[in-house]
Amino acid sequence: MTANSASGNLTFLDLVNACDNFRLPANHRADVPASLSTQDTLVPWTLTQSPDSPVVGLLKSEIIELLREEGDGAWVIPDPASMPRSTYRVSFHSSIDAPAKRTDVMRKLCERWRDSGTIYQDIIGPKKWRNEMYPVYRNPFGVHRAHDPKAVDDSDDGNYAFELERSACALFGVVTYGVHMTIYQQTNGNEMQIWVPTRSRTKQTWPGYLDNSVAGGIPSGMSAFDSLVKEAAEEASIDEGITRKYARCVGSISYYLQTSAGWLQPEVQYVYDMKIPNDVDPTLFQPKPADGEVESFDLLPLSVVIDKMKQGLFKANCALALIDFLIRHGYLTPDNDPDFMEIVTRVHGRFHFDRW
Repeated sequence: MTANSASGNLTFLDLVNACDNFRLPANHRADVPASLSTQDTLVPWTLTQSPDSPVVGLLKSEIIELLREEGDGAWVIPDPASMPRSTYRVSFHSSIDAPAKRTDVMRKLCERWRDSGTIYQDIIGPKKWRNEMYPVYRNPFGVHRAHDPKAVDDSDDGNYAFELERSACALFGVVTYGVHMTIYQQTNGNEMQIWVPTRSRTKQTWPGYLDNSVAGGIPSGMSAFDSLVKEAAEEASIDEGITRKYARCVGSISYYLQTSAGWLQPEVQYVYDMKIPNDVDPTLFQPKPADGEVESFDLLPLSVVIDKMKQGLFKANCALALIDFLIRHGYLTPDNDPDFMEIVTRVHGRFHFDRW
């Protein structure tokens, strides 16, 4: 079987394009007078107004106008006409100088918007609120060390900058992080099989779509691997000891997603494999629905998985994680897909971060 043997209509590059679909405009931060009048203008969001302060997100003009209305003195929003776009930025006030302070500002802001009844209710309204905090880092490609939000030491020396409510991340264009694991088996030379869940029809996002064997976001205060262990237990009923013993980190994928509503969601996913050993009871690895996030799990031949991918039945970023799996296991190669190099480079993108 080759990577192109399935009968669906989509190519693997089509699946990449559906998820990695945003490019910074060529004139982003061009050295002209700054203007917030155009809808597609993106303004760097930094921790301070210092020229060397890291950019943690990109803000649309409508978000900046809402921030202008905040009366708590937590924001610095210069007059756009006062400086060239190349140096224009929106930041926290200099007094908001530690992770806990930034987290507090953002928590209060997002809760006000949530409770307003009018501001982005389709994104952070009560029905969309996740009540889960995500970490924001100075450098998305730097150290991602779990931060204890209850720690007495509120050091501002590391890569961790603050926490942000999960549902609000796209509004501020920050990078988010998750884990994806593929559970698979291959016995006696037979075709590889993968455990594939169907997402609950009641989920807020992508209801009824197919997913990776185990997947989820990395909440603040938890490492990538501990997040995987938690998700495997809560969503798939897989014992913690099994995950810790047999799951292997095999890399990461990263892509720049723009939602249909125009919000930016740059994402990094740590990728794991769990191969079911031939000499171990396979029922120990069999996922079962546990917390209502998943409707069912099915053990599918790889050819069927590929066919469903090409039919567009998988959640977009799950298809990318599976494409990475196919590359690593030799099923997607430069010899069977003319878009191989484009695919490989696109699923390991850097969000044009050096241009933010």
